[in-house]
Amino acid sequence: MTARRSRRLAGDAGQAFPIYITAVAGLLFLALALFAVGQAGATRNGGQTAADAAALGAAEDFRGQLRKGLLDAITSGEVLEDLADLLNGRGFDPPGDPCDQAQWFAGENGADVVDGGCVPGYLPVSFTVTVRTSKAVGKSVIPGTETKHATARAKAVVEPRCTYQEPTPLPDPTGDGDKDEDGKGDGKDDGGKDEKSVIDLVCEGRNITIDPEHLDLFPDAKDLFSVHLAD
Repeated sequence: MTARRSRRLAGDAGQAFPIYITAVAGLLFLALALFAVGQAGATRNGGQTAADAAALGAAEDFRGQLRKGLLDAITSGEVLEDLADLLNGRGFDPPGDPCDQAQWFAGENGADVVDGGCVPGYLPVSFTVTVRTSKAVGKSVIPGTETKHATARAKAVVEPRCTYQEPTPLPDPTGDGDKDEDGKGDGKDDGGKDEKSVIDLVCEGRNITIDPEHLDLFPDAKDLFSVHLAD
């Protein structure tokens, strides 16, 4: 009786062993599959980080060039009638291509901008960048991942923080004719020299006066324009 029971237990153990091996193999495959999913997710997240950085890099480069363009326009004295457009980025052709910065930032984050993958937009000014990761997902139990790259897209927007405030014409209390009909004067000082008018901006509720004769106090680009990722 005891010998028969021992043989039966040994037989049950022998039958359970293949089931055990199958279960372990299944769990191992599941773990490797989850690892592959994790690899793909990490690659995708890295691509999105690169896309975000590239889009922000292009937008910030444009913002810096726009500030310089605004400063040059004020210095030349031709800005008053076009100031509102410049503050919105309209009518400004940057001398340098902001998309060059997009490629640089993408490369620093392990990706490349795809052909035609940096697209400027207007109203508001924006840059939409599509990147492809330099490295593939890598080998895994899922076929094809060793050649699979991630692509991602991001859009960064440049928006004005400031608006141009039209100057209020002042009356001519002396009546001596120094003022033009619009009350702004002839644009010259007493010596006949051209006199540039001060420029009043309202930046997020704060009044800023720009004196063309003292542009060392000209606001920074980040004070004039905001840059952020669009949803």
